[in-house]
Amino acid sequence: MALIGRLFAILFGFLAACLVAGMIVVGAVLFPEFSDLSAGTIDQSAIDIVLGFGFIFISGFALLPALIVVLITEAFYIRSVLAYAVGGGVVGLACYLGLVPFDTETLRFDGIVRRHLEIMTGAGIVAGFVYWMIAGRNAGAWREPPRPLRPPPPLPAHSPPPPPS
Repeated sequence: MALIGRLFAILFGFLAACLVAGMIVVGAVLFPEFSDLSAGTIDQSAIDIVLGFGFIFISGFALLPALIVVLITEAFYIRSVLAYAVGGGVVGLACYLGLVPFDTETLRFDGIVRRHLEIMTGAGIVAGFVYWMIAGRNAGAWREPPRPLRPPPPLPAHSPPPPPS
C-alpha cells in the first residue's frame, strides 16, 4: 500500500514540477514581449493557452529523463535537495538538446541558442526543487518497515481491572 501512495506522490510531484517549469519557460521566452510597453495589454486567455502548451511541452519531453532521475533517487534513497536540483538541470539540458539538430560528421550540436539553453536548464533546476519539496524528501521511504506501535500507557493505580477476554 505504501508503494501505491508513493507512486501517486511521484506523479503529483512530476506534474507540479512540469507546471512550474512550463511557467518559467513561457515567462522567460515571452519576457522581451512583456517588457515592450508600447504593445498594450496582453490577453489573459492567450497567456493561459500558452501556459497550457508550455506544460504539455515540458511534461512530454521531460518524462523519460525525469523518470530515470526518479528511479535512481528512489533506488538509492537519495533525498538531497542538491541532487534533485542537479538532476532537474540535467533533465532540462537533455530536453533542450533533444530539440537541437546534431551533426554526426562533426559531432556537434548545430544551432544552440545560449539563452534558450540557460532558460531550459534553469527551469529544470527549479522543477527539480519543486519535485524535491513534494516527493523527493521521502525518496525510498516506501521500502522502510513501518514503525512499531507504542504500547498504551499504564492504567492509573486506582482504576478497576480490565474486563476478562
